[in-house]
Amino acid sequence: MLFSMATANEKLNVEGNNDEPAVPDVPKDLLLIIFIHGFKGTDSTFGSFPSRLEHILTETMDNVTVECIVFPAYETKGEAAQTAAVERFVDWLTTLTVQKEVAHGGGAGAAKIVLCGHSMGGLLAADALCALIKSRPDEGAPLWSRVIGCIAFDTPYLGLHPFVFKNSATRAAEAADTARTVVSDVLWFMGKNRDSPQAKSNPSLPQIAPATESESTSKSTGWARWAPSAYVVGGAIAAGAAAGAAYWRREDITSGYNWAFGHMKYVGTLWDGEGMTKRLDNLMLAEKQGIIFKMFYVLLPPSLPSFPSPRTFVVLPSRSSPAFSNYIISKNSVATDEIQAHTGLFEPTTNDGYYELGLETAKIICEAAARSGMHSTVPT
Repeated sequence: MLFSMATANEKLNVEGNNDEPAVPDVPKDLLLIIFIHGFKGTDSTFGSFPSRLEHILTETMDNVTVECIVFPAYETKGEAAQTAAVERFVDWLTTLTVQKEVAHGGGAGAAKIVLCGHSMGGLLAADALCALIKSRPDEGAPLWSRVIGCIAFDTPYLGLHPFVFKNSATRAAEAADTARTVVSDVLWFMGKNRDSPQAKSNPSLPQIAPATESESTSKSTGWARWAPSAYVVGGAIAAGAAAGAAYWRREDITSGYNWAFGHMKYVGTLWDGEGMTKRLDNLMLAEKQGIIFKMFYVLLPPSLPSFPSPRTFVVLPSRSSPAFSNYIISKNSVATDEIQAHTGLFEPTTNDGYYELGLETAKIICEAAARSGMHSTVPT
């Protein structure tokens, strides 16, 4: 299944008219979509999203060769790692661009590039774009590599929303409370069924006395004597399993909290408020130079009673900020918290807005391509 999209316009080949002069073949435009993962991400972070996007763009853009390429995994810990990652990415992108343009036969500047960064990868994309802009000999010189768009997916340009930590801690506490309540109920119930001295000798487990000869000859009498103990044992196992599940779920949720805290601990740029604002301002300046910038951010709907208001993983710019109109909502009503919505953005099983996200991304790329002079059909 692709991004739930209508089939692209059919291309008609008219043959047999020898009266018209032959039209020389025009090389196809080359469009490279580069995906960059974020904190603790891997080459598989985006799942099948890039290949789906490549297919739909190929079907909807006329006379354009489209390639979606994932930047190899890189170190994400520390400010020095961020700087090194930017340098490594720019070198990698430059080499890739040369290779693709030579193979394509279109010459320098033939490849148009759209950078797509998830989470911290959006920071890397922004910093790399700024580095390329600054590397020009003068402001009027063309940009190379020829980046025409920068699309971010839930990138914390202005930081992580503080409620991410609060809500993760709240859910961990709720899971622990659930485990504690279940265990307390089980122990109370088991205590009510301790009828024999043998049972009292071991308060942690109910004891079942062997049946007498008369009991074994009567199914009804035997069942009547066994049923309460069997129920207690079965109830203890079931309730214990529930308590255990809640307890281990607590570990899951706590790890989510630690994951979010890891962003702040290992990525120094998230502590630099002035630097974050400047980065976003630079992206807006780049847009004035014809480079499209958009940022998708996950939005979880209210979930009463714990969460009466919508939730986001990232801090949003103020409504009065010029950048606010560049932020696009990506709704997710199946994720249980902000971290799951953030990490599960590129999986249809964890993001019910997955297909819409694909369509909107394709539209933005087609718009960027059209602005750069490429021939394209914008999907509707």
